[in-house]
Amino acid sequence: MRVYTVMLLQMMIWSGYTFMEWLSKHDQPVYNVIMFFVFFYLAVVVGNYIMKSAKKTLFTTILSLGLYASFHFTLAIM
Repeated sequence: MRVYTVMLLQMMIWSGYTFMEWLSKHDQPVYNVIMFFVFFYLAVVVGNYIMKSAKKTLFTTILSLGLYASFHFTLAIM
């Protein structure tokens, strides 16, 4: 159940990143990369707080990022 909770919270974090990226569409790409790492760190910290396992947290974070990116790119194609 913890993995499901972390996945949901991380999907919210990635949605927040997409919203912030949309708001800062005129910024330089360097700032978007820095913002991505800030949101990635936030997702790892939230996941580690709930799961209490660094290995599971990293795997879940990468899985949620991949799932969100595939969903995001699929919607961009349509």
